[in-house]
This record gives sequence, structure tokens and C-alpha cells, in this order.
Amino acid sequence: MSARDRKRHEYRARLEAEAAAPQDHEDEESEVEARERRLANQAQWVELQVQQAMRRGDFENLPGTGKPIPGIDAPHDPDWWLKGLIERERITGVLPPALALRTEDARMNETLDRETTPEGVRRVIEDFNARIVEARRQLQGGPPVITPLREVDREIAAWQERRDARVAHQKAVLEQIRRDEAEADPTPWWRRLVAWLSPRRRRLV
Repeated sequence: MSARDRKRHEYRARLEAEAAAPQDHEDEESEVEARERRLANQAQWVELQVQQAMRRGDFENLPGTGKPIPGIDAPHDPDWWLKGLIERERITGVLPPALALRTEDARMNETLDRETTPEGVRRVIEDFNARIVEARRQLQGGPPVITPLREVDREIAAWQERRDARVAHQKAVLEQIRRDEAEADPTPWWRRLVAWLSPRRRRLV
């Protein structure tokens, strides 16, 4: 092939390429349009399924309808999902130390409220903190130990406040019961006692 023929061939190839370029661009645009149409059709299909389910009443009387979301006003807890899983599945005794400590931490107030003295509260907190430190030292894999240590004096003060609140509530309930009984029978209690004992004394005589 001569130089002239080679140059003419290259020129023709370039023209053919330029002529084909718009067609390729149109093909790309058509593919994009086709994809958009498919997505639009899919969205319409999903919307149609939802509308049909609403007409059938599939969304009526669902659990929790008209009720507030549990814990919606509580402060954010990064372990909410884990604690919820543990509560729902009642998982105990088979958790790695990191998860077991989180579970124990979530129920610590209940554990402390079973103690009757500040010394008992101190003993529980110190043991809990010691196990947290030990778990942090052990590099055995699994989830990280993110449970914070608890301050002993602060926990004792909080325990005392909860205890005082319970005692005050019990006293208020007892006082209300006494007032209700007094309103129902205004006779002093010692007169009621004497009236109750009188028939027994006569029977003994």
C-alpha cells in the first residue's frame, strides 16, 4: 500500500469513527433512559402494592398502633440494640465478658437495691469494677469492653436516695390507708379494740 493509499485509508477510518460517535452517545442515552424507566416502573409497582395492602386493611390494628414509641424520651444509649436483644431473648450465662458486663451494668440499680447497707453496695460496686478492669486486660477477641467503671461514693448516694424514696412512698401509702380507715369508721382504734375484746372477755368469764 502506497503512502497516499494509507493516508486515504486513515482519513476514511477517522470519518467513519466520527460519524459513529453520535450514534454511540445516543445508545448510552437510551440505556440511561431505559434504566430510569425501569426504576420508575418499579417505584410505581411498589406504590401499587402499598395501596392495595391499605385497601385490604393490612396496616390496621398493628401492634403498637396509637402508642408512644418505648424509650423515645430516654437519653441515647449506644447499646440499646444489645440490651433489647438480651431482654427479648433472655440471654444469660453464655455471653462473652464484654456483653455480660453490659448486661450487668444495665441491671445494676436493681442489683444494688437488693442490698440493705451501704457496705453491701460498696462491695458490689468494687467487685463489678474489678471485673471490668480484668476484662480490659484480657485480649481474647470478641467485642470490646466499653462498660465504664462506677464511682463507689456516687452509687452509694444514689442507692440511698432510691431507698429513702421507697420508704417515703411506703409511709405515704400506709398513712393513706389509715386515713381511709378513719373516714370509714371514725371510732378511735383503741375503742374498736375494746369493742372487739369485750365479747371474748364475756365468753371467758
